[in-house]
Amino acid sequence: MYTRAHVFQIDPNTKKNWLPTSKHAVTVSYFYDSTRNVYRIISLDGTKAIINSTISPNMTFTKTSQKFGQWADSRANTVYGLGFSTEHHLSKFAEKFAEYKEAARLAKEKSQEKMDMATSPSQESPAGELSSPLTPVTPPMENINGTDEICDTTPNSDARPEPAQNALAFAHSPAMTKHWEAELEALKGNNAKLTAALLESTANVKQWKQQLAAYQEEAERLHKRVTELECQSNQTPVIKSQKTELNQTIEELETALRDKEEEMEKLKEELENMNDLMEQKDTLTQKLEETELRSRVLEEQLAGAEQRLEENQEEQENFRKSLRTLLELLDGKIFELTELRDTLARLIEEAS
Repeated sequence: MYTRAHVFQIDPNTKKNWLPTSKHAVTVSYFYDSTRNVYRIISLDGTKAIINSTISPNMTFTKTSQKFGQWADSRANTVYGLGFSTEHHLSKFAEKFAEYKEAARLAKEKSQEKMDMATSPSQESPAGELSSPLTPVTPPMENINGTDEICDTTPNSDARPEPAQNALAFAHSPAMTKHWEAELEALKGNNAKLTAALLESTANVKQWKQQLAAYQEEAERLHKRVTELECQSNQTPVIKSQKTELNQTIEELETALRDKEEEMEKLKEELENMNDLMEQKDTLTQKLEETELRSRVLEEQLAGAEQRLEENQEEQENFRKSLRTLLELLDGKIFELTELRDTLARLIEEAS
């Protein structure tokens, strides 16, 4: 069983801070060490073993947050920490830890009698050296499939423009709409390619499963044949040669089986990547619809503003015309008053 997570170790100086031992998420696996009859947690970063921890009955895996867990390894004199992509992955890893911890306890009890006869206890390999033959703990194909991210981030929502900024937002909305449309078209193209690749991979997976089943049946048949040959008391050189050939065939089939399993894991990763792209496409589609809705609202507001502007301009023109008419009337009245004053002045002079 394996998963993917970010690996940390406690700072040996402060015993408080975490030091990352991997730049990105790496595979963390449970293995069974048949030589020492113990269970191990192993993680490789390239060719370097960054975790080589033997599970003992007194170990405890602690969940310190929704996506982070840790355990102390007294043999390695350190504390390991794992950052997962989701809480489900953390819970799954913790369940397996408890399961293999119990298995380690049972194995220790069963081997207690044998250890009494041993001259000295086995020495554990330090981290970075995997000297014992390790067997992946069954079921080997159980995958939790983490990601390279430790924490989730939530993008900020686009702020809606205030009424006073509608004209400026409307000026930029066509460019935003074109940008999202281009992004959506690119995602649609990638989606079509990935869908075709997925269909082809699905067909290949079915064929490989059939081949794997045939290989397993052939391997079982060959194992039975080898057992029958070993049971024969008088083994001739021909039988020995057949046994050697059968063993080679079994090894080749097992190698082919491992290769097919690796190819199936790669196909699963490609399927997960396609699902991520589908989610991105849905998000961009929703943003595009929201942008188009805002554009329609802004267009309606702009049309209303233009209509009100035209009405105001007509009112101002009518007001100017009314003012000119009043000025003309006022000029006429002033002229009449001036004539009336002159007439009164002449009458006064004549009366004098």
